[in-house]
Amino acid sequence: MAEDRESMSPTKIGFSILWSACWTGIPIKAVFAVLAMTMGLAHFEGRFGLAFLILFASPMTVFAVPIIIAMFEGQFGEGIGLPIIFGMSIPVDIWALGLVGRTFFLERLRKEPPYDGLGFAIWWRAALIGTFFFPLLWCIVSRVTEISIAASHSMAEMESMRHLFDTGLPIAERIGLELTIWGSISSAVLIVLSVIGISILGQSIRRMAEIARPVSENYQGLITRWDLMRVPTDQGLMLTSLAGVGVVFSLMFWSILPVTTPHPHECCKKPDVRVEPVFKPVESLNSSAQRIATLAAQIGAMEQQKVATIDQKEKGKGKAEGEKAKDSSAKTKP
Repeated sequence: MAEDRESMSPTKIGFSILWSACWTGIPIKAVFAVLAMTMGLAHFEGRFGLAFLILFASPMTVFAVPIIIAMFEGQFGEGIGLPIIFGMSIPVDIWALGLVGRTFFLERLRKEPPYDGLGFAIWWRAALIGTFFFPLLWCIVSRVTEISIAASHSMAEMESMRHLFDTGLPIAERIGLELTIWGSISSAVLIVLSVIGISILGQSIRRMAEIARPVSENYQGLITRWDLMRVPTDQGLMLTSLAGVGVVFSLMFWSILPVTTPHPHECCKKPDVRVEPVFKPVESLNSSAQRIATLAAQIGAMEQQKVATIDQKEKGKGKAEGEKAKDSSAKTKP
């Protein structure tokens, strides 16, 4: 077991500490990021996934991001909130690296932490490595992606592939094939370079472990130390503090959110849609029956009025014929 701990690879050491520390600190950093977006201080224009990855790996990208923006014009967001988010992530990363580093040294390496401020010692090494390595990674991956996209288009224009692309392969499948070609190459390069960067960090942590002294406790004593590291001395104070901070952040979020909620422009407002009432068959049948009865009564009244009009016309005709008959008889008399 001791030989396995001594022969642990730098990649495994760097990945174990960096992966755990990033997941330990990302919930706290996400709170500051959400508040910054709510206040309108930070905007991620369609590149939210990239922004999350950079914030997730902020122990190595905190100082590399300004260099990438200045040298390569690689924008993943804008606003004064970006430096605020990365500035607030520095103490969070130092705390997370210190917590994970102490646990890793005691549990996996069985050595005492070489420094009191182990989190800061690991953080400045990770930030220094990322400052030089991450811009190089960005440059290489961007260049490889451009070459891969051009190569995938060139393959589509080859005589041997043109018949398949132009006639036998639909547009959606063609796009998917090209994406698979250049995406696989870019992903492979990104993974290889990421492993190299993590190995460099692991090598620096391994050198720190070489000067650390072995622990004097047995395994049961180490378990007791781990438990005491995770349980605060004043638990009530810690719970009260966390609850108070949560309430404050919740009130800040809900007080800021209605003011900065985006509204559609006047020229782009959607027409008001009236909600149709719920269909009730019994009421519909009753109203239909009432309408039918009303219409029947109106039709009956119209028929009676029509009959009365016809009777009046017939009476008028009878009177006129009677008068004509009297006039004709008066004229025939000597």
